[in-house]
Amino acid sequence: MKAEQEGDLLEEDSPQENGIIQTSQYSSISPPASPVAQEEPFSTYFEEKVPVPEDVNQIFSFRKLWAFTGPGFLMSIAYLDPGNIESDLQSGAKAGFKLLWVLLGATIIGLLLQRLAARLGVVTGMHLAEVCNRQYPTVPRIILWLMVELAIIGSDMQEVIGCAIALNLLSVGRIPLWAGVLITIVDTFVFLFLDKYGLRKLEAFFGFLITIMAVSFGYEYVLVSPNQGEVLKGMFIPYCEGCGAVQLEQAVGIVGAVIMPHNIYLHSALVKSRQIDRGNKKEVKEANKYYFIESTIALFVSFLINVFVVAVFAEAFYMKTNMQVVECNATGSPHTDLFPPDNNTLEVDIYKGGVVLGCFFGPAALYIWAIGILAAGQSSTMTGTYSGQFVMEGFLNLRWSRFARVLLTRSIAITPTLLVAIFQDVQHLTGMNDFLNVLQSMQEWYCLIVFSTSSSLHKLKITSVMSYFCMNSHT
Repeated sequence: MKAEQEGDLLEEDSPQENGIIQTSQYSSISPPASPVAQEEPFSTYFEEKVPVPEDVNQIFSFRKLWAFTGPGFLMSIAYLDPGNIESDLQSGAKAGFKLLWVLLGATIIGLLLQRLAARLGVVTGMHLAEVCNRQYPTVPRIILWLMVELAIIGSDMQEVIGCAIALNLLSVGRIPLWAGVLITIVDTFVFLFLDKYGLRKLEAFFGFLITIMAVSFGYEYVLVSPNQGEVLKGMFIPYCEGCGAVQLEQAVGIVGAVIMPHNIYLHSALVKSRQIDRGNKKEVKEANKYYFIESTIALFVSFLINVFVVAVFAEAFYMKTNMQVVECNATGSPHTDLFPPDNNTLEVDIYKGGVVLGCFFGPAALYIWAIGILAAGQSSTMTGTYSGQFVMEGFLNLRWSRFARVLLTRSIAITPTLLVAIFQDVQHLTGMNDFLNVLQSMQEWYCLIVFSTSSSLHKLKITSVMSYFCMNSHT
């Protein structure tokens, strides 16, 4: 059993080891005095802790930064899932470079949220779902858990769709979409066994997948050679000349795709994988500093990859027509039926985007695009499984093996995706992807509403949570 302490937020300096600290409805969770003072809660991710080297009298240490490197990059994968790639390419194709500043702003907001999540895990020794379990009454806690689970399942469906489309493109249609959906079930279980070889090896594997995405989409960026001046203008000038409802919809989609609710839960749990004495103020302060540096680097990398995708489709396909693609596909492409022979503005998605890249820039562009999508889908699937496990453990205090957890989530996600893949075509499958992006946006607002409502109804002030972060800002 966990032996955890509660302390009033306004009594930060009260000694934790003297007697019993009085609590009230407005109290929050104080950080454990020491990892020895309480039993570490069971979690299949934390079978080992990464030691942090001792570097005395150094303001900054690359050895310590390397020890803390890992959780931020796992977190950043949620910024690179197939839903994000879909949003990026449609933003470029429909708005050109004009919405890059929205992508930059959403990433910065995401970094601030991830910083709070990491600080919560470091200071309290608990992740966000565990804190919600302690603070919220049963009804709002169960509702919030269900909505987060719905967001995870929706994200998992997007990742399945992305992997299935990538396999179909790589095999030139020889692997049908329904078979690609089934393959994603098997390979996910295989990859999840990697953590049995050590936490650092697992983190290195995720880093390898991010590298594949960076190289793949970076190759497309170099191949297309977008106008660098337009890229910088779109990134730093918050203005959208001539934009209408279509561009506004894309702007909202960018924010919804970048900031995912379940990723906050994931990051607050991942930071617990390092050996930190939470009773030592200096160690807690250092951990917060290095985690923030690592998260900044990781999200900068993810931002560059997203910029690659937006810029490629903005340069090559903004204001293009279907007829231009039809003329290009007339050379014997098996995808001639994807684009109607008219002069309407070209509409692309993950599948059509690869086809159009292959048409204008050669088959290598198509295959490299598919490899990048496959890496995005596989990595996001695995981190989504970790998110689901932490959320279930925290909200319900229910301990499941990762095998059982991925079986549950993937079964729910696979069923509708498989039915669409069998009985419909790729257009309906990518249309489902657009619907899931809308669902993710709705989940974000619902999570905020539930937090605010449950806080006011049960006299648990949101300000107390913010005060907790502010009072611990020195650490």
